[in-house]
Amino acid sequence: MKILLLLLLAPLFVLPAFAETQTMPTDKGALDVRLTHEPIEPNSQARITVDFINPQTQKIQEHIDYTIAVSKDGETVFGPIPLTHTSLGTVKIPIEFNLGEGIYSMDFEVEGILFQPIPKETVSFDIQVGEADAQPITPPEEEEEHDNNRENGGCLIATATFGSELAPQVQQLREFRDNTVLQTASGTAFMTTFNQFYYSFSPAIADYERENSIFKEVMKIILTPMLSSLSLLNNVGIDSEEEMLGYGISIVLLNIGMYAGIPMLGILKLCQIRKNWNLVTGNSSEVFMDPNR
Repeated sequence: MKILLLLLLAPLFVLPAFAETQTMPTDKGALDVRLTHEPIEPNSQARITVDFINPQTQKIQEHIDYTIAVSKDGETVFGPIPLTHTSLGTVKIPIEFNLGEGIYSMDFEVEGILFQPIPKETVSFDIQVGEADAQPITPPEEEEEHDNNRENGGCLIATATFGSELAPQVQQLREFRDNTVLQTASGTAFMTTFNQFYYSFSPAIADYERENSIFKEVMKIILTPMLSSLSLLNNVGIDSEEEMLGYGISIVLLNIGMYAGIPMLGILKLCQIRKNWNLVTGNSSEVFMDPNR
């Protein structure tokens, strides 16, 4: 059973270990805000990815009006920006963390959804620069639950293959991992184990994709059937370990059929064609060489 679950998690090798994602709801619960970044060095620029998420559907919420400000010890290092609209629901913001190591506060205000104004809602993250990644401001009683729900973010191979971490294929994989696999205890445990294996080789593959366009196209062909099979899970509800395992086995068998069964049938067909061709050419040679015919 463990092997089958590991096979189910194998498609998630496209998700990287180096970036970290934290998600917090706004104070009134209209949206979840997801903050993603790589480890931040002091006195350097970091690119922060912000996703506004519909808490009901767990999908990216389009058309958000927001402001952002970043400060450290009361001194502003970024913003506050004027009220800004994002049609995609996802933004990337370069920020200079130029006040050295320590804890920076990143504060969000949301004032509109789908072109409709709403009462201002806020959410804040603490970002420790120099030694740790983003840590959301979490009440003490929620810290343990939050730690159990921490998510890895960004993508390595998928991003290199499809060109952007905002590509629909990458978003699909991230949502499947975060909203399905990591919602079960066994899935979380296996992700931890699998990551140790995957991240030993995935950076090299991603780098080679960026250097070789042909290899990049080959990776697209390889990943597309898997993405199509995973999309089937968007139409079912997985609420327990047993359901995840059942649907997971089905998806694993489907992928085995696509990646192993179909190529095997093709190879057998080619062998049969070659065998028939040899029979035909052999008989023709016998007729040509036999003087009695």
